[in-house]
Amino acid sequence: MSLTSRPYESAEPAGVDDLLREQLPLVKQIALRLAVKLPDSIELDDLMQAGLIGLLHARGNYNPDSGASFTTYAGIRIRGAMLDELRSSDWLPRRVQKNLRRVAEAIDSAAAALGRPPSGQEIADQLQMSLQDYHALAGQLACARMVNLGEEAEAYESHENDDPAHGLGAERMRELLAQAITELPEKEGLMMSLYYDEGLNLKEIGLVLGVSESRVSQLHGQALARLKGKLRDWAQ
Repeated sequence: MSLTSRPYESAEPAGVDDLLREQLPLVKQIALRLAVKLPDSIELDDLMQAGLIGLLHARGNYNPDSGASFTTYAGIRIRGAMLDELRSSDWLPRRVQKNLRRVAEAIDSAAAALGRPPSGQEIADQLQMSLQDYHALAGQLACARMVNLGEEAEAYESHENDDPAHGLGAERMRELLAQAITELPEKEGLMMSLYYDEGLNLKEIGLVLGVSESRVSQLHGQALARLKGKLRDWAQ
């Protein structure tokens, strides 16, 4: 998948100055960290290209009197540029986006009625579908990955916005998201920890949890929908 038509020929653009050269490893580091949470169709070079553009923007807009180091400032702009490219290229199918919102709304409605996090069967009932069909739907949502949820927090740090207050908002959103993950049902919370923190693949997580790979994918999608609902509530 090509995220942009701008050519990317090397990791070090012609005419780069020493300040930019020092930050090139940071571009790759952020791209690698982001790539592991994205579909395989997203290429690392495309992320790095977007990140280099963010780095160049950071170089042109950095104010040494702001109190933040250039590395800190550049990191925000690099990641923001990568996420902006992902959003503009619409890498997540609209059908998945729509279903993620649909399931998140169903979870919220069921939770409000029950006074607790709903089970898979209760979510399926809210959606008026069989448990088998709901599991299939939840498995499809897993392609969203955490980065899709992170866009709502990262929007506060877009490379188009340098207001320090927005950075504080993004930090608060990340704190709330981290807290929400600890409040997930036990099996979903463990799955998320093993996947995002420990870096285990679906097969390995399945062995830990004693379930199939497809069931891990279903748990992943269901957990993302729960978190999506939380983020939506905080953004209101």
